[in-house]
Amino acid sequence: MTLTPKVKAILNQYESDNPGTKTNLARLLNAGKLGGTGKMVILPVDQGFEHGPARSFAANPAAYDPHYHFQLAIEAGLSGYAAPLGMLECGAATFAGEIPLILKCNSSNSLATEKDQAVTGTVADALRLGCAGIGFTIYPGSEYCFDQMEELRELAAEAKSAGLAVIVWSYPRGPVLDKKAETAVDVCAYAAHMAALCGAHIIKVKPPTDVVALDACKPVYEKNKVDVATLAARINHVVQSSFGGRRIVIFSGGEHTGTDNLLATIQGIHDGGGFGSIIGRNVFQRPKAEALALLDQIIAIFKN
Repeated sequence: MTLTPKVKAILNQYESDNPGTKTNLARLLNAGKLGGTGKMVILPVDQGFEHGPARSFAANPAAYDPHYHFQLAIEAGLSGYAAPLGMLECGAATFAGEIPLILKCNSSNSLATEKDQAVTGTVADALRLGCAGIGFTIYPGSEYCFDQMEELRELAAEAKSAGLAVIVWSYPRGPVLDKKAETAVDVCAYAAHMAALCGAHIIKVKPPTDVVALDACKPVYEKNKVDVATLAARINHVVQSSFGGRRIVIFSGGEHTGTDNLLATIQGIHDGGGFGSIIGRNVFQRPKAEALALLDQIIAIFKN
């Protein structure tokens, strides 16, 4: 596996990590059509837990089959495929070595009312399945966020000792945050920074809006003239908040949307210095040919 100067420079930012972890980060950065560019596009399929099977897969019934998602990610030339334990177990042997895997180790569900997640996968599971890393969600602002951070600390330490990468979904939510605040630029930047502080190698957040939600932040953003006018500027601020860009930050695709809106978001992520996208429903809820064509367009944006 030859490393480009871009990939070597990214790996050099992870100063405490062992060769195993750096090798798995390199696997993700070298995989697929974006290999060697320092950018990545990952397919996440944990929405069955979050929203239920019909809401996730009825729009494209082929997606009920776990093998479909492996095939989609491989054929599209993606950087990785992330899913909960059962989804990966259904195809890990058939598709072994064809794409880096990420085991999503905790999950929520829409039948519950608490803003929390259950731990559903282990580092041992990730190693058994040949994964390059583990994924874990925290909800900054939730009543359970401190418990989640402590669970992450234990899993991340074990994963790093075993040479795995740690990917953190950092999604603000809780009693002091309304829907607008969950994606406000100051809150997204704060969430990304917390994930970096928790030791994440790769951070996943939602694309930020131009809202500054926290009263304590409003005068700071105004006084220091923090630019939040465009999506590119807001992406840049979130990356800046992740140790000045020393950590890989990728952005979710969000709820299913039109192609033009999605590609405009991808362009903003690219222009703002984001490292890529982790995009699920916006591709796997479309017919396969349409999804592959869309992913080609997304990859082309990140290649430029």
